[in-house]
Amino acid sequence: MDTSTVEPWQRLRVAQDFAAAQWHAQRGALLPWAPVCFGLGIGLYFALPFEPSVAQVQALGIATLVLLAGALAPALYAWRVGFISLALILCGVQYTGWRAQSVAAPVLQFRYYGPIEGRIVHIDRSMSDKIRLTLDQVRLRRVSPDRTPERVRVSLHGSPNAPGLKHGDLIGTTGHLSPPSGPVEPGGFDFQRKSWFERLGAVGYTRIPVVRTRAPPEAGLGLWIGQTRRWLAEVIRVRVGGPEGPFAAAILTGERSGIPRDALEALRATNLAHLLAISGLHMGLLTGTVFAAIRLGFAFAPGVALRLPVKKIAAVVALLTGAVYLALSGANVATQRAFLMVAVFFVAICLDRRALTLRSVAIAAMIVLLIRPESLTSPGFQMSFAATTALVAAFASWRDFELNRRFPRWLHPVLGVLISSLVAGLATAPYGAAHFNQIAHYGLLANVLSVPVMGLLVMPGALIAGVLSSIGLEAPGIWMMQLGLGWILFVADGVSQLDGAVSKIAQPGAWVLPTITLGGLILCLVRGPGRVLGAIVMVGTGLFWTAAPRPALLLSESGALLGVLTEDGRALNKGRGDGFSARVWLENDGDTATQEEAAARAEMSRNFATLEIDAARILYHRDKDLTGADVSSYCANFDVVLVPQWSEKLPCRGATEGDLRQLGALAIYTDEKDQPRLVFSNSLRGARPWTGLNRSE
Repeated sequence: MDTSTVEPWQRLRVAQDFAAAQWHAQRGALLPWAPVCFGLGIGLYFALPFEPSVAQVQALGIATLVLLAGALAPALYAWRVGFISLALILCGVQYTGWRAQSVAAPVLQFRYYGPIEGRIVHIDRSMSDKIRLTLDQVRLRRVSPDRTPERVRVSLHGSPNAPGLKHGDLIGTTGHLSPPSGPVEPGGFDFQRKSWFERLGAVGYTRIPVVRTRAPPEAGLGLWIGQTRRWLAEVIRVRVGGPEGPFAAAILTGERSGIPRDALEALRATNLAHLLAISGLHMGLLTGTVFAAIRLGFAFAPGVALRLPVKKIAAVVALLTGAVYLALSGANVATQRAFLMVAVFFVAICLDRRALTLRSVAIAAMIVLLIRPESLTSPGFQMSFAATTALVAAFASWRDFELNRRFPRWLHPVLGVLISSLVAGLATAPYGAAHFNQIAHYGLLANVLSVPVMGLLVMPGALIAGVLSSIGLEAPGIWMMQLGLGWILFVADGVSQLDGAVSKIAQPGAWVLPTITLGGLILCLVRGPGRVLGAIVMVGTGLFWTAAPRPALLLSESGALLGVLTEDGRALNKGRGDGFSARVWLENDGDTATQEEAAARAEMSRNFATLEIDAARILYHRDKDLTGADVSSYCANFDVVLVPQWSEKLPCRGATEGDLRQLGALAIYTDEKDQPRLVFSNSLRGARPWTGLNRSE
């Protein structure tokens, strides 16, 4: 036999056998891919540049039924995994579309100034450290009830503050309200979409003192929980005292409004801000402490312990404790995920099943996505599940390869802290860099010094204080919390002051984060050598992080802020005003400059500039007194004309007041032929429920 004709077939057969063996190795490990497929459908829905019509949704429904029928057909049994995966993707698209329609609520269509009345349902602080009140039962003067937003959010500026205000109070003030704004640059964070799913129809501010309008009615369960959270947070702040008080209130009730801004910045700069979010760490420590304490208590009564299922009783009590903690902490996405994880864990104990697996993570993810599919795009969901999935996969590998036997037993806790901090830090780093444009270089050091203290002092101290407070003996627990939280704040402040503690990083291309996520999922979920592909995908994608070009020119939706990319960084046309847009532009550039510093980079007038970007000549002129002759002259001499206060249609390429109001912020890129390419925010988003492009004015 001629070997030259056999060898290719032999190689093909070897490859087929290898692929079959790899596929066989995945049996029993496919469930974690279910939320991945469902989440892919959610992501596809949000990426669509249009809202699916009724006919298109019906077609997707029919396709889903066909795929499910194919998965059940014996003749197509070998393709069932593919059919089910595609069906889950289509279900994700349809379900998110249904969710977007189900949360529909009126959105304010104009700028409003006048009386604002409503009931407080949430109190927090803005990035500028202003107190914000979220109101429902809203009443606005001369706005009919069917056009009044279901919820509005008002920031308290100037002298007024919110002493004594609490959840459920009926209040009144006079202020400014506007519709939620779109992205400050094309492809940027979509606050308008976030507001839509929160049923937040207007945002604004007031400089007038807030007053209670009348006695609040009896609150429902939700408001009672909110009031209890607020009261409990205040009690904790007072009893713990000092800078540790607001920190303690945040980790126990989710109420962060009292944390000083410098402390918050230090925690963010050292990757310790996750200690503020009530997530798996807090929920696990609290319920784990309760579980261990109950089992230890029963150990002192051997007669009872031998007759009762002590382990299952402890699991049930710990689960109920977690449920109470969930309610009192505000039940954000990270806390929901954490509770669902511990719920699966303790239910598995009650059913005598193995608890901590990737399946439990998958079940928690699926439930969260079913409750709030829009949470898929939030940093909290992404970072929370990235860390949990990576930790479970890492410790499963640790167990499978029996690495723990290679080290002394006394060293296991230390290695556990090091490995968990390293794995969680690496898993969440891409998401933190993409969403917050910064990398904390000493995050591992800060976490190694702080996380054990959270588990050994803070959470046990909180539990002791809570249990003994009814008899007035909470002082030892409060002392433990003060000691632990003081150390964490000391570490955050010290590490954040080190040279090079934080570096800024530019916004990646839209495809980068999803691709890194896919690589991470392959690395964590695939069995066998095939997982190496995941590492290759992640590293390879990371090399192209900054490959996407930043816009050569940015113009805000208001038309008042102009930003031009120069060799020294982005230069702005003014040092004050439109501060939020300026900050986001600079952060997305990976630029550490302030707005004032960026404004000093080039000599640009606030209202007039002539620019040359490669071969393109661009004019910016913001003037109410422009004439038709002026505009015609500009169009004859410039490639792009930006006239934000011109109300008529331009006879050339550019942007007017109507363009910015209808299409949002503008970005200008240059292509390979040095020709300017104009991209508006809403041209990327399309006519979606939250953009307002398909709503009548």
